[in-house]
Amino acid sequence: MTGKSTRKDPATSDHEDLILSFNKKLLRSLEDQSILPNPSVHLALRLSTHHNLGMESAHLVRLKTELHKDLESSLSKQQPVTGLLALYTLALRSSCTDYNSLMLNQQPLIQHLKKQMELEKEHIATSHRPLTNYYQYSLGILALCSSGVRVSTHVSNKLVRAVEQGQTKHGVCDSIDTVAMAGMALQCLKDSPSTHDGTQLEEPLRIIKQKLLDSQREDGHMGNEFSTGLAVQALLAMGSQVSDCSAPMEALRVDVRKGTYHNPMAISQTLPALQARTYLHAKTAECRDEDNSLVLGPKPPPKELPGQTVTLQVEVNPGDGAPSIKTVEVPKGSSLHGALKLLQQHQEGFTFETETSLWGPFLSVVNGVFKIIKSRRLKRSPSKRPATEKISSYNCQKTYYN
Repeated sequence: MTGKSTRKDPATSDHEDLILSFNKKLLRSLEDQSILPNPSVHLALRLSTHHNLGMESAHLVRLKTELHKDLESSLSKQQPVTGLLALYTLALRSSCTDYNSLMLNQQPLIQHLKKQMELEKEHIATSHRPLTNYYQYSLGILALCSSGVRVSTHVSNKLVRAVEQGQTKHGVCDSIDTVAMAGMALQCLKDSPSTHDGTQLEEPLRIIKQKLLDSQREDGHMGNEFSTGLAVQALLAMGSQVSDCSAPMEALRVDVRKGTYHNPMAISQTLPALQARTYLHAKTAECRDEDNSLVLGPKPPPKELPGQTVTLQVEVNPGDGAPSIKTVEVPKGSSLHGALKLLQQHQEGFTFETETSLWGPFLSVVNGVFKIIKSRRLKRSPSKRPATEKISSYNCQKTYYN
């Protein structure tokens, strides 16, 4: 009589090791106390099957103090914060936090989110686009739905119409991030039949699923390397099996091994997909009997930059005159952010400003000219590299940059 082998399938073992390493990489990002806590990172850590409950608890405290205060400041200035407020709500829900007792400027958090969605809806009615964008609009619906809050049909119908009329584009191309987030939002509503007629959502969900499938490239990615995680999450949320998503999931694994996802925000959108988890799982979080085995080793020493230097070359086009070339020598391996700081220090006629986002600082102004539309900072370009990937993520390795 032969017994069953207890050896793990090498492919399964490799996947588990990859997930564990990726999970630790995201957890390690919590050690940076110099930036605002990121609710997307917290959400991904809570959706994971592996936890470090101590670090997650400490991060939750930072969310409820530092991020909370930042949101209060933005709301007092009447700045649109739909996406950030929605992610904060989802992060709290994934931690089983009673957000009904949380007040923002003396009003319940959920009331603020509902008000933001009303403002978005009214802007669509008058300007044919949201106050922010359909990515944040979808996040808002998803956060309200996951919190068990009834979403007005007037609000949800605006998203249904946008999907059916092909308004989820960035330029001429479909924004796969937006399509995926819309899919998760509408699926959440469909799964809440007490508040919505699911049959009315079947057609927009069919359109979304087909757009996601049509976006798959030969290498398996959907849209691009940075939108595939959300796309897989959406497909799984809409009922696709893990086996149906084998090609995009393998594409994600390939890029994890290559180190493509070094930005915490990118990791936070990719990790749930690799674990066959979606943002919809936050709705049913129970926070009981959780694994607490995720342990970080000593922090690796910072990498020393090599002694070599490279020349950063920036072409500044004023728009009303001849372009000028600005150059500066920087240590090889410097971040683009650091290199631009050196350029600003050593070259007259060059200034730049950055704006904070969940992806880190990104260029917003060069020589007084705005380069980024502020209201779209939670949405990424459909190009290969995300437009809002923080400039500290780019390393100067080559001789010239334009």
